[in-house]
Amino acid sequence: MILRWFGRKKPEEETRPPETHEDDKREEEKAAEPAAPEPAPEPSIPAVVAEAQAPEELPPPPAVETPPPPPVAPEPEPPAAETFLPEHRPAPEPAKAEEAPKKGWLARLKEGLSKSSSKLTDGITGIFTKRKLDDDALEELEELLITADLGPATAAKLTAELARTRFGKEVSPDEVKRTLAGEVAKIVGPVAQPLTIDMGRKPHVILVVGVNGTGKTTTIGKLARQFREEGKTVMLAAGDTFRAAAVSQLKIWGERTGCPVVARDTGADAAGLAYDAYEQARRDGVDVLMIDTAGRLQNKAGLMDELRKVVRVIKKIDDSAPHTTLLTLDATTGQNAHSQVEVFRDMVNVTGLILTKLDGSARGGVLVALAEKFKLPVHAIGIGEGVHDLRPFDADAFAKSLMGLES
Repeated sequence: MILRWFGRKKPEEETRPPETHEDDKREEEKAAEPAAPEPAPEPSIPAVVAEAQAPEELPPPPAVETPPPPPVAPEPEPPAAETFLPEHRPAPEPAKAEEAPKKGWLARLKEGLSKSSSKLTDGITGIFTKRKLDDDALEELEELLITADLGPATAAKLTAELARTRFGKEVSPDEVKRTLAGEVAKIVGPVAQPLTIDMGRKPHVILVVGVNGTGKTTTIGKLARQFREEGKTVMLAAGDTFRAAAVSQLKIWGERTGCPVVARDTGADAAGLAYDAYEQARRDGVDVLMIDTAGRLQNKAGLMDELRKVVRVIKKIDDSAPHTTLLTLDATTGQNAHSQVEVFRDMVNVTGLILTKLDGSARGGVLVALAEKFKLPVHAIGIGEGVHDLRPFDADAFAKSLMGLES
């Protein structure tokens, strides 16, 4: 059955309260009242923090007139190489800080060669005690000389001379030693040449080469001391730029001898340093410039290129330089010294040898073999670490000391 609503209100209309005039009146009164001001929004937390941190406004400080900054002078260009110790420093008085040893040089030479001479003299005594000089004795003697590092060629030459004069005869050990000493002196005599300095060059340039550990830097220091005691002015160049220890050691020798040392940072170009040192030595009128070099045979090609470059840049100043090229050799290396001479002779024009550490082993005979094979001048020999332990090579004194004879 369908119900119809006729003249009745809808349900929602029945629940709505009837509108009255009092309600209308209250609405009118509200509209007539003035509107209350809206409350200000509360500030956010960042704004509060910013306001708390903001500094109080202060009046600006009075203006102060500041003078204009002084003009800045341009910085000078750094020097190409650093020189340690003034080149005009007076020479130290010799033999005060270090007194010369009390023993004479010949006595110390014999003592230094005692290891080599003992090996030879004991062997000779064992071979020739109450025995004729026959083929077997000569063969034993030749083997002994070879083991003493005189080399096969030198050993054969010495025994042949002994056989020529005494073969078939009974000889004493002392007679054999004196004969051998005379023959050794004949071999090394022509190469015993002093190291001379041309005082007219200003400077006389000495390039010192050799394998690391052979005593290059120490030899330079000892030679510098000798030149200074002779009244010459000397400058040192630390050309072994790849070894900080070599540079430091050369500076120490410069301080001890009163010689200026030209050096650069580790790894710097050695040729450039040599060029700068030569230019400075020439400006200052130095008598002798000694240049240290590297000796890294592990990279033979690199070392060869470096040494050739050093020589090439020096020749740009003086085509005759270096005037002396010294090769230092460690006598304790024995026959390896031969290969070192060959290697450095291929790299540069070696003009002379210095043998160090002759007191370090029984291999002093290598000097005789080097003289026989290469004929290069032997300027000096070293028998110790002291500053006075490097002396000019004396052929007769060396030959007698090698055979254990009194000079």
